[in-house]
Amino acid sequence: MGADDSRLEWHETNEIDGATVREFTIHAPDRPITGVLWSGPGCLPGGPLVCFGHGASGDRHQRPIPRIAGQLASTHGCFGLSLDGPVHGRRQIGPGGRASFWPEWRREGTVVEMVRDWRLALAVISEQRDVGAGPVGYWGLSMGTIYGAPFVAAEPRISVAVLGLMGLVSEPEHYKPTIAAASKAITCPVFFIWQLEDELFTREECLAMFDAFGSADKRLHANPGLHPNVPIEELDFSVEFLKSFLDGNRREREVMFKVSE
Repeated sequence: MGADDSRLEWHETNEIDGATVREFTIHAPDRPITGVLWSGPGCLPGGPLVCFGHGASGDRHQRPIPRIAGQLASTHGCFGLSLDGPVHGRRQIGPGGRASFWPEWRREGTVVEMVRDWRLALAVISEQRDVGAGPVGYWGLSMGTIYGAPFVAAEPRISVAVLGLMGLVSEPEHYKPTIAAASKAITCPVFFIWQLEDELFTREECLAMFDAFGSADKRLHANPGLHPNVPIEELDFSVEFLKSFLDGNRREREVMFKVSE
């Protein structure tokens, strides 16, 4: 299934803190793909774009995505692309949130379908004249990593990723080889966020995932607290991390993230 087989429909547009936020639906043959595109005054055709994956309890607007996407768009000239999960937001099935996600995650085929949604959405949005096909990054924690890590592994345009709040899990059984293979296949720079008292994923699982990344440039930040208690400082760091690898300024990147010898 390619972008030519799909129809893009724009919905409402809002101006939020200097960023333009446009809702859309991609009418694909298999199922609709619902999402939002952030842009700002400095966003030019062919400029950087960051894809955002949300957590299991939210949707395309789940915090902190609007904060990060809005900042990147309004201040740094980066487009932001966020999609609803397979049973979330405007694609909600059942009660939504985690109650709908857990059975969906256990369903074979869910990862393949969501990766297909992501790759199709990226292709369709990149065909828009005001967006273009520039450098691409990814940001997604928890469910944003469950589906995002396979997407990052499969999409050659992605050159940098922020992942975390996830590990190499043994259940669902069909997912274990998927996440292991995806982690190994990710070779772009990775910033991994870990909560030390995460109640959903064990320390061993999280460390195993970080160790499995195939990237030669990967860094881990660990903080005390439960699954949702990621410090604001880490969100700010993720913005700088993405920007440094997407803006083409290699010298600035080397200085900012130089490891002291």
